[in-house]
Amino acid sequence: MNISDRLTRIKPSATLAVNAKALELKARGVKVVSLAVGEPDFGTPAHICEAAKRAIDEGFTRYTPVPGIIELREAVAGYFGRCYGVEAPAEATIVTNGGKQALYNLFQALLNPGDEVLVPAPYWVSYPALVQLAEGVPVFVPSPAERGFKITPAELDAHRTPRTRVLLLNSPSNPTGACYTREEMDALMQWAVDHDIFVIADEIYDRLVYGDMQPVSVSGWWQRFPDRVAVVNGLAKTFAMTGWRVGYVLAHPDLVKAVAKIQGQSTSNICSIAQKAALAALTGPYDAVEEMRCAFVRRRDLAYDIISGWKDVVCPRPDGAFYLFADIHRHYNASMPDSAAVCTRLLEEAQVALVPGSAFGDDKCIRFSYAVADDVLEDALSRVAKVLFG
Repeated sequence: MNISDRLTRIKPSATLAVNAKALELKARGVKVVSLAVGEPDFGTPAHICEAAKRAIDEGFTRYTPVPGIIELREAVAGYFGRCYGVEAPAEATIVTNGGKQALYNLFQALLNPGDEVLVPAPYWVSYPALVQLAEGVPVFVPSPAERGFKITPAELDAHRTPRTRVLLLNSPSNPTGACYTREEMDALMQWAVDHDIFVIADEIYDRLVYGDMQPVSVSGWWQRFPDRVAVVNGLAKTFAMTGWRVGYVLAHPDLVKAVAKIQGQSTSNICSIAQKAALAALTGPYDAVEEMRCAFVRRRDLAYDIISGWKDVVCPRPDGAFYLFADIHRHYNASMPDSAAVCTRLLEEAQVALVPGSAFGDDKCIRFSYAVADDVLEDALSRVAKVLFG
């Protein structure tokens, strides 16, 4: 059997691999605490689940249009009006099997072989692979912990070449939790517009921001330049709907048609029942979202207070998402020479699953997810400290 050459360049998802190892240990009776996967520990809000049950009872179990039922596409457009004051038609939206398929489809639709995509680093683990599967070239733009893991237009310009086609932005960020202010985001967007570079904005964590930080979307830039911007979002993080697999895109109607063509020849429509649940989520009350956000604020503060007190560890205070990305490289030694070795040791000795920073493009760091109960989080961090610092 011959496996295609394109797959030789693709690595398995590191976060899913770590979680699989943790589940394997749990199955053997080892009490493992996982701070590895970006999945809220809250249940999906009741009114969303009721909408799904009602869809089943009413027999809403058949194929739907590939881009999604019209009511849901209107609700997606309405979300940008509700949250950001941006008017959009339903035909500028498409519903996908999670945010990951939205990104995959966009890269397939926008890139030709050899086209370059600027990817600020640290980055979500799947970004490089998604670009490479479209025969594009990811070009990493590094941003260190000391500067809060945020890039500037000048740094983007230093990595721009005649082959640069797309800038990929993620705010709030996975893995760092860094958020761009409106002024910072506008500067990046203006740079992209000035240089005729298409922007894909991954805003999957847009409602999970804390303190004085306000949700910032590039959807307003889409309204001004609809052929230069695509916004990706989904319901997994905000509404605790990871397993429902509902993502969506806001883009120019012509690009939506291209994305629908790809989706129509691959997965077709997403689950009909999940669409009804998503409709209830987007059009219903957001009370549960605020309750979860407040819990994440508390957990962020708990975890940050602990980690920032560790000697020779640099960890910027995140303004969003539910991750801390800690630079621990000053504790590397012969037995722990890199982030992967540290995470292996912590899994074996502390029974805590974490993801090495190398998976996100920064081998100095490891990622902590605080999407777990407060007592679980505190216990896990205590175990990590005992292994790292004795």
